[in-house]
Amino acid sequence: MNRRFPALTTAAIVVFVLAALVVATAPTILISEYDTTTVEAVDAETGERLATVEARVADGPMKRYVGLSATDELDDDEGMLFVHPESGEHGYVMRDMAFAIDMVFVAEDGEITSIREAEPESRPLTTYEGTGTYVLEVPRGWSADNGVEPGDELQFDLA
Repeated sequence: MNRRFPALTTAAIVVFVLAALVVATAPTILISEYDTTTVEAVDAETGERLATVEARVADGPMKRYVGLSATDELDDDEGMLFVHPESGEHGYVMRDMAFAIDMVFVAEDGEITSIREAEPESRPLTTYEGTGTYVLEVPRGWSADNGVEPGDELQFDLA
């Protein structure tokens, strides 16, 4: 019997556990780069453009998990657009967040279904819920400052 096999198996397990710990404590290591898209908020009644942001697109499980937690701040014209594979009730927490945001929940057709104002991380974590396929996270007050409200529309292209 080969006596090296148990040593190799043990070494492989140690490497796997170390890799899992690195990913768990720094999941951004798996994210090379975000695609971006321009998001326009449009008044539902007048068709007037209310605001525009350049948003990073979080369209995969790891990107949605990390979200803005690896971000120190957002400029007024920056955000992150979360893309879910299907419409439904989605909950978000402010894990490792350093600043307050607006969470704009959006239906598949672009209609804003709700807006939640979220504070930086608290314990226990608060879950902010809403319905839609998309969630746009922008600096706190962006919605109010630009007159964006439920019923308005977000327009964007995803490649």
